[in-house]
Amino acid sequence: MLKKITQGNKDNYRGQCIDQFQPLANVLSQIQPETMHGGAAISVYYQGQAVAELYTGEANPDELWDAQHMALSYSTGKAVLATLTHILVSEGFLEYDTPITQYWPTFAQNGKENITLRHVLSHQSGLFDIRHTIDNAQVMLDWQAMLSAFEKATPRFAPGTATAYQAMSFGWLIGGVIEKVMQKPLAEVMQQYLVEPLQLDAAYFGVPDSELSRVARPFKKIQTVQPNATNVKKPPKPLNSEGRRPLSFTERVISLSGINPYDAEDALVPRSMGKFDFFSDAGLQAVIPSANGVFSANSLAKIYAMLANKGVWQDQVIIKPEVFEQLSSIQTHARDRVMPIPMHWRLGYHRVFTLGKRVPTAFGHIGYNGSGAWCDPTRELSFAYIHNFKSGSITGDYRLWWLTQTTLQCADELRQGKKSWF
Repeated sequence: MLKKITQGNKDNYRGQCIDQFQPLANVLSQIQPETMHGGAAISVYYQGQAVAELYTGEANPDELWDAQHMALSYSTGKAVLATLTHILVSEGFLEYDTPITQYWPTFAQNGKENITLRHVLSHQSGLFDIRHTIDNAQVMLDWQAMLSAFEKATPRFAPGTATAYQAMSFGWLIGGVIEKVMQKPLAEVMQQYLVEPLQLDAAYFGVPDSELSRVARPFKKIQTVQPNATNVKKPPKPLNSEGRRPLSFTERVISLSGINPYDAEDALVPRSMGKFDFFSDAGLQAVIPSANGVFSANSLAKIYAMLANKGVWQDQVIIKPEVFEQLSSIQTHARDRVMPIPMHWRLGYHRVFTLGKRVPTAFGHIGYNGSGAWCDPTRELSFAYIHNFKSGSITGDYRLWWLTQTTLQCADELRQGKKSWF
């Protein structure tokens, strides 16, 4: 496998980059899966300037990926919503440590009176459970129904006493607060305070009809029927005494470390999730900010370029210095009850994962499909990667790690004349 990955075609890319980032273009080409149809895009900003806009593969079966295309990026979008929140804090509309109930009075049910924006942004609210909050994943298509569901939800622990990644709930909690305060739909607030100031070309929680054709969706698999194949399904395994599915061998091993694998299922998998299609028109046009944000690579990289410059973009102060100081500071080192690796949660962002480079001031967010975006203020560098491959992992995948490592190496060669591994 490693040989296949590292010895792929280095010239299967399009777009532009400065000479120092040529290795990144080659890596993007190398990681294009030979056995899967699809494509990807990368955007990199250095010192406020675009230094790489690169594409590989196909956005659609009859269309090569180029600058117009955007992709659903799962949890990568959480940081976009968080960034909008920080802008509103800078503008004086919100405060991190004010109880959410002061903005959203009907939220004050079932022990949620003391939950603040800081608790939600740093995944310390206790409201990580989606599985027992709604009866069916299809409810996620209804924004108002989801806000109502979280008004009634009960935290699994007191705010600030533990950390558990709000994999699905984050978007409705933060987005709900924004709408209550601004008295406008989330899309309008985002357009006014994020999209227009940064002149983003594609950033949506709920794709408009006119933009659906720009979305690079996963290619449909061709169904083949094997001779003598049967469609007999294996009977489901009996539930345990708590009415839960039995743990797999891997999950039983993980549980020995003190992590409860059911917490991750509760955070990530609402009931009937197997029948929910994020890539359908309905899935793309719903407002599910934790999971269905659709962006171009350039829009993501530009948002992080502003953050890499500590909240300033083209001489505009988008985020005030004192707010930037808070959003970029680690809020908790506590072990996460959902994520299997240390996340070092900031306010809506986590640490950046590399293959060796040390990036203590860097922060960003990855998506379940292996997309991701981040910035490193020390290097004045930002990066974004999107694609339309069918893949999934809550900790990213080798493509993102390798691309991140290469981007940092290229930047260090530009800054220091050397691109060491560490």
